[in-house]
Amino acid sequence: MTITLDQQLKETLPTLLLGGFVIEVQVNEPASELLSLINDELAVLEQRHTPETIRELSTVKANKNAYRSLGKDPNRYRPAAEALLRRVANGKGLYHINNVVDILNLISLKTGFSICGYNYDAIKGDVLMGIGEENEPYQGIGRGDVNIAKLPVFRDDLGAFGNPTSDSVRTMVSEGTSKFLMIIIGFEGQETINAALDEAKKLLEQYANGKEIERFFVG
Repeated sequence: MTITLDQQLKETLPTLLLGGFVIEVQVNEPASELLSLINDELAVLEQRHTPETIRELSTVKANKNAYRSLGKDPNRYRPAAEALLRRVANGKGLYHINNVVDILNLISLKTGFSICGYNYDAIKGDVLMGIGEENEPYQGIGRGDVNIAKLPVFRDDLGAFGNPTSDSVRTMVSEGTSKFLMIIIGFEGQETINAALDEAKKLLEQYANGKEIERFFVG
């Protein structure tokens, strides 16, 4: 599989950089130690953040500005990291999905990066990140049909399957997932993305028997 950026997207968002990895995992219920780790972090973030401080995080601000550049209202279609952080700041905590998705959400909360996670084997062919078109919805996880027009969107041979607001049911991570594709969407260079990937890898090794296969950067 190769991952590339559409030329129009690159011209509109010249600082866009994707960083990610493919990693073997065992998906199951999150262990009590992982839940404790997540809950401790949620307690800290709940005290630290308000909607105003979340908007000022550089990673969140960069994603929102990217949406505006593409013509999408980032307050109506919030990037995933902002939505997660606002939920925590409001004292609503997080839904626990499985060990792998929970780790992705934890890294997103700690960094402010919007992070996409997919069942690698559900993706068909190569991946192109472009701009969503009108009348090109897909079924988002827990959201029904998602209007992906003017959002940065991942597509494979079967069509669109993911964006920084909501990923699709077709490629979601579930108990049958054995290879996990994690993609961080950044605008501030490789170093901070790589640090987030390192932390995610460490947690996936500890709590999902993770074994990294490949790491990549696309810009």
